[in-house]
Amino acid sequence: MSSTRRSPLLDRPGAVEAEGADAGVAWHYGDPVREQRLLEQGLAVVDLSHRSVVRVSGPDRLRWLDSLTSQRLLDLPPRTSVESLLLSPEGRVEHALHVVDDGEATWLVLEPGEGAPAAAWLDSMRFMLRVEVADVTDVWAVLGEPVGRESLPGEPLAWVDPWPRTAPASARYGPADEEHPGAERPWREVLVPRAELVAAVGDRPLAGTWASEALRVAAWRPRLGAETDERTIPHEVDWLRTGVHLSKGCYRGQETVAKVHNLGRPPRRLVVLHLDGSGAALPAPGAEVLDVDRGRAVGHLTSSVRHHELGPVALALVKRSTPVGARLSVDGVAAAQEVVVDPDTAPAHARPQLAPPRRPTA
Repeated sequence: MSSTRRSPLLDRPGAVEAEGADAGVAWHYGDPVREQRLLEQGLAVVDLSHRSVVRVSGPDRLRWLDSLTSQRLLDLPPRTSVESLLLSPEGRVEHALHVVDDGEATWLVLEPGEGAPAAAWLDSMRFMLRVEVADVTDVWAVLGEPVGRESLPGEPLAWVDPWPRTAPASARYGPADEEHPGAERPWREVLVPRAELVAAVGDRPLAGTWASEALRVAAWRPRLGAETDERTIPHEVDWLRTGVHLSKGCYRGQETVAKVHNLGRPPRRLVVLHLDGSGAALPAPGAEVLDVDRGRAVGHLTSSVRHHELGPVALALVKRSTPVGARLSVDGVAAAQEVVVDPDTAPAHARPQLAPPRRPTA
């Protein structure tokens, strides 16, 4: 579901509006390659004002959210960021919650258009607990920054992306944290009053969603609505590593999470596809991934971008049985497969003593 709200930052020179889920903010400002480099250098900021924001207040808020979502939130300290998922009873991913508490309320940053349905479902689950749920998207906006530091008292509240650090009591289906390409992508989402959005950016360089999505794909970072469909379970996209606590109390969808983790393998797996760059057009998300030698579809493209160093690159969901060495193509474009979720190896668990891999931040 996409937002129809138009950002005032689209009035900046060179701004080209994004389409689809990111409509309402800039796809780029005239030079997407430079914008990617500025993000990697920690210098630019991304307009994410189309994102949804939900505020949960009341003394029972953390205990209540803990009981409903996949992450342990009972003892979450103020200004400490975590990621949690709202799952269906069958364990399918329905909402991804970027969670940070300010000591008085818990703030949830969600994908565009997700605030109202998520808030409505949460509100329906309040019962007798002392919590209040409000979709505050009309009042609060989000800015993305290539920064890996939690916000300090007196600063605007920010959610710091934990990806790809495997949280305590979680597990990973991909490489070790220190070997993961996402370790080189510090990222946080800063909450600012919507009326102060332009002032919050100030004179900092702006980068569009082309740039931020290119760096996300290069970091193998799943995004709700892109790497997920109505069947996606967290294991398929390696979301257990940051979004699921495997030892907490019951929550909706826990049975599927535990069963697949303990007894089986996910039916699909996320892969990176390095696309032949000789053509001008990128295959679109949703396009079939074809096993050339067997002449059959084995999955579909979820995200495709042009990265300033990797060239045309994509994420895709394929059947777990797809051979790692299979020759693949998408819309006639040859695609070299790189494993994200290992089809053979059992999930590895967190090493709590491992410090999060971070490069110097702005």
